[in-house]
Amino acid sequence: MAKYEKPALREIVEELEEHKGRATELITVYVPGGQNIYVVADQLEAEKSTAKNIKSTATRKNVGNALDKITRYLKDYKKTPENGLAIFCGNISKIEGQEDLQLWDIEPPEALNTRMYRCDKEFILGPLKEILEVSEVFGLLVMDRKEATIGLLEGKRIDVMQKMTSGIPSKVRAGGQSSQRFHRITEGLTKDFYKRIAEEMKTNFFEMPKLKGILIGGPIPTKDEFIDGEYMTNALQEKIIGRIDLGDSSASGLNELVGKAQDILINHERTLEKKSIERFFESLGERPDKTALGEENVRIALENGAVEILFLSSSTPKQKIKELTKMAKNVGSEIETISTEITEGEQFLNMGGVGAILRFELKF
Repeated sequence: MAKYEKPALREIVEELEEHKGRATELITVYVPGGQNIYVVADQLEAEKSTAKNIKSTATRKNVGNALDKITRYLKDYKKTPENGLAIFCGNISKIEGQEDLQLWDIEPPEALNTRMYRCDKEFILGPLKEILEVSEVFGLLVMDRKEATIGLLEGKRIDVMQKMTSGIPSKVRAGGQSSQRFHRITEGLTKDFYKRIAEEMKTNFFEMPKLKGILIGGPIPTKDEFIDGEYMTNALQEKIIGRIDLGDSSASGLNELVGKAQDILINHERTLEKKSIERFFESLGERPDKTALGEENVRIALENGAVEILFLSSSTPKQKIKELTKMAKNVGSEIETISTEITEGEQFLNMGGVGAILRFELKF
């Protein structure tokens, strides 16, 4: 059985979507965590008797063969995996009269709460797609007294939502203005700017149900004046999970903000992916004999059952991803798909986009 993290699971779901049956002969089984695997196996055995009543000879044969394959497969289990189990099985041959009986087994990265047995013309993928949906987002704000940029961290993607400027004049005073009067004017304009920022934050985030928290970055004391002045509504004020010292209030400052907030975002998808590929780079530098880089070396390692974790760039050709994922699944490897939305992901792609951490040393 293969346990997939979200990027790899997304690839498998896309693959399963491509398969269509000629009749209701593709079988989907979902088993939630905690469900007795033996009870499920017994129920599927009972379904074989029902399948004998199918009128179409071809459909009856295909459903029966798929049920046989699933029940034989389940005999290897002593208990249901912690997050549950999804099984997809059926004849996916595109040539009528020929058989290509395939089985996919998936332990999802999050708890599966659905119990299902279904025969249909396509695999039922809704429960896995729900797991793939982004469940939380983070509001971002980088600011100083001159400008502010509001953004959103969703999955690994950072989007710019609003750019603002204050219009506050520089420290060079207009002729004849006293220092005190100029200070009063600039302070008033600064407070007005903070209020405008707060209003934009409310417009963008107040009715966002998936908002997990807000990160605010800027120089001392600007960001602290804004936060401690409680310009934002109480509901958003309570969502502030971090204030970060930085000097860039432009769009690029959003990336710096997320980078400096990794301890806060320790379980966030972008941070997890970054740490995953950093683990590969560390292994490549410190334990090269237990690391494979490049498709040719990785294939050799997979053929020898040596791969502990397979790393694939999301920009790797889809057919190659399918081939290597299938090989990894056959030897019980973990699979990590690395996007190019992070700097380390671009670096990995430039190195070929295929790598592995090995269970034991190999010479290439």
